[in-house]
Amino acid sequence: MRVTLAQISPKLNRTNLDDIISIVESNKEHSDIIVFPELALNGYLLQDKLYEDAWDIDELERLKSLSTDVDIVVGAAMRDGSFFRNAGLYFSKGELLSQHNKVHLPNYGMFEEARYFEAGDVFESFKSKFGKVSMIVCEDMWHENVHKGLKNENPDYVIALVASPARGFSDDGLAIEEKWYDILNKVSLECNAKVVFVNRVGFEDGLGFWGGSCLVDNHGKITEKLSLFKEEIKTFNI
Repeated sequence: MRVTLAQISPKLNRTNLDDIISIVESNKEHSDIIVFPELALNGYLLQDKLYEDAWDIDELERLKSLSTDVDIVVGAAMRDGSFFRNAGLYFSKGELLSQHNKVHLPNYGMFEEARYFEAGDVFESFKSKFGKVSMIVCEDMWHENVHKGLKNENPDYVIALVASPARGFSDDGLAIEEKWYDILNKVSLECNAKVVFVNRVGFEDGLGFWGGSCLVDNHGKITEKLSLFKEEIKTFNI
């Protein structure tokens, strides 16, 4: 399986859809699945812009159509009746194969997602053409009950869509990077699954996102890794 990690810097507007379509069209010939970060279709610090910029699924027909050529995984703010969801979307064979609504919405410090989004309540898995897949959106991965749920689902692949700000700078490196890689190692070993981790980069209103997207094998080893603080789009074989 050829996996493209799209470590991008989304803008705080709807032009991200055109950018993502361009990336898919440029990479679909040499990729089987292209994975984008959390809220890649919107940008992270939406706040009240959410009411204008959230997507209805029928507005994403172009992504559905492109998924006849390559599977597409992307984060988006989605309308759900009178609510909004921070969602991971998996498109394949011209359809939305699965939508994971972020369950654990951070609401502390720099984060205020629970003020704007409605939490999901399900950790599901689904069959893709590559095997059994579970999707996770950022904060979900930090909770032990989620790890237990993933283990019970017994996926072949865990796909983590992330928008993690840089924290904990020191002479030894970036503390948040080390914490994330420890979690990915643990989930990989507990589930005996390969992990696809895609974190965004760029700046929004003082927040800087660190990137470091990677692939983890089912023995907890990082096999491929992208740069820190730099937009990169690269394809790897699993």
